[in-house]
Amino acid sequence: MTNRICDLFGIQYPIVQGGMVWCSGWRLASAVSNAGGLGLLGAGSMHPDMLREHIRKCKVATERPFGVNVPLMYPEIEALMQILVEEEVKIVFTSAGNPKTWTNYLKEHGMTVAHVVSSSKFALKCEQAGVDAIVAEGFEAGGHNGREETTTLCLIPAVRRVTSLPLMAAGGIGTGNAMRAVFALGAEGVQVGTRFALSKESSAHENFKNYCLNLNEGDTRLLLKKLSPTRLVKGDFMSAVEAAEARGASVEELRELLGKGRTKKGIFEGDLEAGELEIGQVASLFHEQQTAKEIIDEMMLEFIK
Repeated sequence: MTNRICDLFGIQYPIVQGGMVWCSGWRLASAVSNAGGLGLLGAGSMHPDMLREHIRKCKVATERPFGVNVPLMYPEIEALMQILVEEEVKIVFTSAGNPKTWTNYLKEHGMTVAHVVSSSKFALKCEQAGVDAIVAEGFEAGGHNGREETTTLCLIPAVRRVTSLPLMAAGGIGTGNAMRAVFALGAEGVQVGTRFALSKESSAHENFKNYCLNLNEGDTRLLLKKLSPTRLVKGDFMSAVEAAEARGASVEELRELLGKGRTKKGIFEGDLEAGELEIGQVASLFHEQQTAKEIIDEMMLEFIK
């Protein structure tokens, strides 16, 4: 098929793989791109030199377009941006920050830029900043979320109303039917995180994948709102956070509870007890690992029925 998202990124299908920390390395990104979607490397969990390595490996593994997701609050952001220029990355998705800060720099170096938002207010800021496309991500998404807690089906028409830019929907999307629903509301593409996080090519630990593939409805919660709203999976860490928040824990107490490296411990190292487990609500629909190609083929078959 063809539409503005396919044309903008030079891809066969308007399906973008979310650039998720500890899940989105070169194997997953290249597999998604080879299957006709747009694969993204998740720079948020990579040191600059590691990102350079993944970019180079992805170039070897696919001749098709791929990109890099960059959280703008990344601590070594200047070094990372320099690497994107040096390695001639063509597509960058930015998130978790003000798009005005880096959009001009990226576009001056020939990159196509999309930015992730959680409200129509921030979508307008994206347009003013000069981005090429917008990802509107609803409350259902895994990991870090916007404070608005707006669901995807409410967010997409609200964003479509205020901007004419190419628009992708994210949050709770993992099937072709969900894709059709958001297209009916004004989206022209989708960004899929959870389903690809649980794919065979994902760099997440097998313990994490298998645990999330056995979740039921309601097994995730949006917590840590005093810090940064985060959708967590049921388990020891989520229970500890709930207990702390119920007794009115301060920001400092929550930071201490969160500690350092807890997400890596849970998602990448597979520690289901001490680790922080993050996944979207849509995980409860899926119960087996699939390849990136199987996921895209299944979604597109369902979408065009």
